[in-house]
Amino acid sequence: TDLFRICKSNDGVEQAFRNLPGVELCCVDRLNLLQLAPGGHMGRFCVWSQAALDALNEIYGKEGKSIPEDIMTNADLARIINSDEIQSVLNPAKRANKKYLRKKNPLTSIKALAKLDPYAAAARESERRAGEARQDQKAALLAKKRDIAKSKKQYKAQGKAFFEKVSVQGDVCANGFTIA
Repeated sequence: TDLFRICKSNDGVEQAFRNLPGVELCCVDRLNLLQLAPGGHMGRFCVWSQAALDALNEIYGKEGKSIPEDIMTNADLARIINSDEIQSVLNPAKRANKKYLRKKNPLTSIKALAKLDPYAAAARESERRAGEARQDQKAALLAKKRDIAKSKKQYKAQGKAFFEKVSVQGDVCANGFTIA
């Protein structure tokens, strides 16, 4: 904000200034540093009323509040924090967060299932081995059936050759019942 107006009491001043952009109002009893120096920058344009200046003597005078004093005599905070006296009392620095492994799905991973239920993992492994054995038996059975089909084709070829030879001889009843 551009203008900071400080007054002692609200005697119609707030209603007069509330619609003006860039003007902020405050009572002298409720002053704080963030209003006087926003962002830590000194030099804000402040307009004091005469009643507010007189009230400052009442608030911070001999019988009023005491003016705050510095708590720290040395303002070099980095040097204080890094000193041996302070560092010996502080807790050690925290390490980086532990990286966890990605959770495996026990329905697709036998190792993950073995951690949860060893019996189910053993049953699934034996089922897998039995399935492989069935595949091997099925392959052997198919090979045997193909060999049988191949040998039948050989006999089928002999049967076709015999049928052609027999059908070349002609009709049986043409010469009677004598076979030459």
